[in-house]
Amino acid sequence: MKLILAVLVVLFVVGTQAQWYQFPREALQGSRDMWRAYSDMREANWKNSDKYFHARGNYDAAQRGPGGRWAASIISDARESVPGKSGSGSSDSAADQEANRWGRNGGDPNRYRPKGLPEKY
Repeated sequence: MKLILAVLVVLFVVGTQAQWYQFPREALQGSRDMWRAYSDMREANWKNSDKYFHARGNYDAAQRGPGGRWAASIISDARESVPGKSGSGSSDSAADQEANRWGRNGGDPNRYRPKGLPEKY
C-alpha cells in the first residue's frame, strides 16, 4: 500500500512538469540507458573509465525527461548504497556519485572520459 501511495505522490509531483502518462515510459527508457552504460563499461573493461560510464548513463537517462531522471537517480543511489559493490570504498563511492549528479544535471560525460577509450563508447 505504501508503495502505491509513493508512486502516486511521485506521479502527482512530476505531473506538474510533464504529462503523467509519459513518466513510466521515460523511466523505462532511462533504465535501459543506465543498463546500456553499465554493459558498455563491462565490455570496454578500460582502466579508470567507471566515472565516465556513470556520467554517461545518468546523462542519457535524464535526457528522456523527468521519468528518466528519476530512474537514473534511483538506480545510481541504490548501486552506491550497497556495501562492497561500488569499488574502492567511500571516497570512490563519493566520486561515483559526483559523476552521477554531473550527468543527471546535463553535464558533458566526456569530462570523465579517460584518454584512449575507443570511440565506440
